[in-house]
Amino acid sequence: MPSQAELLLKKLISLKIKNPNRLNKTKRNFASQNKSGMISNAQLLGVYKKLLKQNKIKPDQALENLLQKRKIRTLSGVAPVAVLTKPYACPGKCAFCPTEKQMPKSYLSNEPAVMRAILTKFDPHTQVSVRIRALEENGHATDKIELIIMGGTWSCFPRQYQNWFVKRCFDSANKRTAKNLDQAHKWNEKAKHRIVALTVETRPDYVDKKEIAYWRKLGATKVELGVQAIDDKILKKNQRGHGVKEIEKATLLCKQAGLKVAYHMMPNLPGATPAKDLQFFKKLFSDKRFQPDLLKIYPTVVTREAKIFNWWRAGKYKPYSQKQLINLLKKIKKIVPEYVRIIRLIRDIPAESIVAGNKVSNLRELLQEELKQENTCCRCIRCREVREDLAGIKSAKLFLTKYKASNATEFFLQFASSDRKKVFAFLRLRLPNKNEQNFVPEIQNCAMIREIHTYGRLVPLKKTTKAVQHIGLGKKLMQQAENLAKKNGYTKMAVISGIGVRGYYKKLGYKQIGTYMVKNIKYKK
Repeated sequence: MPSQAELLLKKLISLKIKNPNRLNKTKRNFASQNKSGMISNAQLLGVYKKLLKQNKIKPDQALENLLQKRKIRTLSGVAPVAVLTKPYACPGKCAFCPTEKQMPKSYLSNEPAVMRAILTKFDPHTQVSVRIRALEENGHATDKIELIIMGGTWSCFPRQYQNWFVKRCFDSANKRTAKNLDQAHKWNEKAKHRIVALTVETRPDYVDKKEIAYWRKLGATKVELGVQAIDDKILKKNQRGHGVKEIEKATLLCKQAGLKVAYHMMPNLPGATPAKDLQFFKKLFSDKRFQPDLLKIYPTVVTREAKIFNWWRAGKYKPYSQKQLINLLKKIKKIVPEYVRIIRLIRDIPAESIVAGNKVSNLRELLQEELKQENTCCRCIRCREVREDLAGIKSAKLFLTKYKASNATEFFLQFASSDRKKVFAFLRLRLPNKNEQNFVPEIQNCAMIREIHTYGRLVPLKKTTKAVQHIGLGKKLMQQAENLAKKNGYTKMAVISGIGVRGYYKKLGYKQIGTYMVKNIKYKK
C-alpha cells in the first residue's frame, strides 16, 4: 500500500505544481483531508528519487527544484563543503580575535559550522561525508565540490597533519581510501564527487614561496588572507603582528602562482573611523598592490572571549551605530568592481555571543533593499550571478575589463546581460610582465587563467541539459583568453586547475605539467 508521502507526491505531479505557494497549499489540504501531519519537502524528495529510480514516475525537474531545500547552496554552480581543522595553537595575539578553549582560533563553539565539526570530532573524512549526505538529502547535486578548509591559520599546522587532512577529505569524496595523496587526487579526476576547487585560509605573514608550492601539491586553488585593514597603525594597535608590506607580498606571490585571492576585511576595528574604512576599500581597488578577487567583510563585533572586550568595557572602544555601519557598507558596495565577489558580509556568530556590535543576521538583504530604494545596486559578482533567472542568456554579450594588479595586467572576461546586471560566466586572465621571474618553474613565461566559472544551478556531470553550465560559455571564454594571450605575445597558457576538473582541460588540449594544466598556443595572423 502506498505511503502518505507517495500519495501526496503523485498528486503534486498530476497537478503540475510549479510554485512554492501552490505547493504549500496542496500539502496543507492533503494533511487536513487525511488528518495527518505536514509531510516535509525532504520526505517528498526522498520518495521522488526512490520512485524515479524504480521507473514508477517520470522526471519532473520543476517539482524537484521546488522540493529542494536551501536552493541557493548550489545555485553558484558548485556544492560548497566546509570542513574545520582541529583546535590548534595560533601565533597571533589579535585583540579582536575570540579565543575559546578546545576550539579552533577565532571560532566559537556555537557557530553552525563549528557545531557540525564538533559532532564529528573534527574528523575530515566524516565532515565531508556528512555534508555531502546532507546536501543530497535536500535535493542538491554534489558532483562538483568546492572544499573549503576553515579553522584559523592553516600554515601553522604541521605538514604531516595538512597532508593527512586533505587526503582524508579526498578519500571521503572518492568513497575509497588511497595509499597517498597523489593516488587520491588521481582517483578524484573520475570520481562521482569531484573536488573542483580547494580553499585554505592563513595570515599574510605566513605566506612564502615554499608554502604556496606546498598548497599547490595539496590541490589548493584559492587562499583567504586575514588582511583586516591596510593601515600599519591600525594593524599595530590591534596587535595583528604584521603590516601592509606582508599583505602586499603575500598577494603578489599568490597571484604569481595563479591562486584566487580573497581578503578578510574588518571595518570598525579599534583606531578606525567610517571615513578611514571607506578609504581602505577604495584603495583596495585603486592600488595595484592589492586588487583582491573576493572579499569577506566582517564588521568588528565584541565577544567575551576577545581582548577587545576589556577595551570596550573600559570605554576605550566603541562600535559604530547600526546607522553608521549600514551607511558605510552601502558606500563600500557601491565602489566594489564587477570583477570582485563579496562572499560574505558578516561572520556567522550567533547574536547571543555578541556583546557589542552588529547583530543583524540578514545584513546583505537589508543593504540590497536600501540600495534598491536609492535606485542603485551592488555590482559585485555575487549580486549579479544568474542563478535560475536564465532570461536573456541567448543574447548574452562578452565584456572585458582590464586592470593592473601585482606586477601584471589582469583581464576579467564575462558573459553578461547587455546592462551587465546578470553575469552568466566569467574568466580571470593574468598576463605577467615579460621580465618577471616566476618562482613556479612550470609556469614561467605563461599567461595564466586563474579562474573560470559558469553560474546557474549545479548540473550533474553526465546530465545533458540546457542549463547555463552546459551551453559552452566556458569554452568560449577559454578561446577568448587564449586569443588575448596570443595577441600579447604569449606562446603558453597555464590554468590553475582544481583536481576534479583536470579532465575538462585535457579535452581542450591542455596537459598536466607539475600541478598545472598547460597548453602551447601560437598566434596566427
